[in-house]
Amino acid sequence: MTERPSKKHPRSLSFETQSVHAGNSVDPGTGAIRTPLVLANSYALPEDPSEVSWSGTEVPLYTRNSGVNQIALQKKLAVLEGGEDAVVLASGVAALHSVFFTFLRSGDHIVVADVTYEATWRLFAEILPQKYGIRATFVDASDLSAVEAAVTPETKLIHVETIGNPTTKVTDIRAVADIAHRSGALLSVDSTFTPPPLYRPLADGADLVVHSLTKYINGHGDAMGGAVIGARELIDRIKADAMVDVGGVISPTNAWLIMRGSVTLPLRIRQHVASAARIAEFLEADPRIAYVAYPGLESHPQHELAERQFGGRGYGAVLAFALDGDPDLQNRFVANLEVITSAVSLGHDESLIVHVGTSGPRVAAYPEGFRTLGHLRLSVGLENVDDLLADIAAALDAVLPRA
Repeated sequence: MTERPSKKHPRSLSFETQSVHAGNSVDPGTGAIRTPLVLANSYALPEDPSEVSWSGTEVPLYTRNSGVNQIALQKKLAVLEGGEDAVVLASGVAALHSVFFTFLRSGDHIVVADVTYEATWRLFAEILPQKYGIRATFVDASDLSAVEAAVTPETKLIHVETIGNPTTKVTDIRAVADIAHRSGALLSVDSTFTPPPLYRPLADGADLVVHSLTKYINGHGDAMGGAVIGARELIDRIKADAMVDVGGVISPTNAWLIMRGSVTLPLRIRQHVASAARIAEFLEADPRIAYVAYPGLESHPQHELAERQFGGRGYGAVLAFALDGDPDLQNRFVANLEVITSAVSLGHDESLIVHVGTSGPRVAAYPEGFRTLGHLRLSVGLENVDDLLADIAAALDAVLPRA
């Protein structure tokens, strides 16, 4: 007999229902049916506190350890990602740093995707090697033989992104997980571009999944946070080291806002990916566009992998492209947009575009078009896609009129 769905057992629910109910509970004090925002930095101790663990994270004690809103969000994210537990922190970078800080020591080695978020790149190109003697090898994560060749006896961690920021290169998570585990290393995956239900890296063998909650899971551009999800034993270590004793804890307000935003994640992500696919096809068909990088296009180098790995659920909603022209042309195109906003970040309700130039050490790993023309990173929002297409077309006509 099929298990009856129940809010008491959120893993028995479908994803849409989990997004509404997981982590939420009726407030015992007021009867409110939503976990309220609790702006407290300290919680009442029991009559006899002599047995209390002052570094405990399971019961609210002090908000640097855990608060009501943080615990609720952690429970929800563990369910949504299919992990045993989660830890939420102040930002996506705090979440990334928490993994590296907890599981790497001086003299250890890490293999890192050569296309990765800028903060991750700088941590391993400069900060961690210079300060702590942690060695890093940057490698094309789409080349499995190169990943395997980069592993040494000192390799403790491999870190990749499901879809690389900003080139949209796709990594075969299951294959890289096999490489990591054969060598006794952990695999951490930044899945910010592919939140559930698009993809769950834990199901393909990843040990830890990282999200910038600021992006799709919050989805409203009004709160900042980060999360790591995985096995309880690993998450307990992150809580003890990087949360309690480093203090990168999320604020109650941000945890509450992200919890609220996550309710509509299934609805929003469908709109995001459907619109992104339309826009990518539109851009690829226009001769004024030099290139478009989007895993949903058959022209993308890892399209077949993306189709298999993401199971037809979508290819994310971030794409990179450039007009056939110099950096000034890219800037003038952005300036002519009337609906799409020129701003950093992604996964917001509004579409965001940023023009990134061709300078900096990271670009050596980028495809030729990225290196020579720079790129426009477009995060497709929730506006009507016809409005977005009309905005792009008008901006193109303004800077590159058709003959």
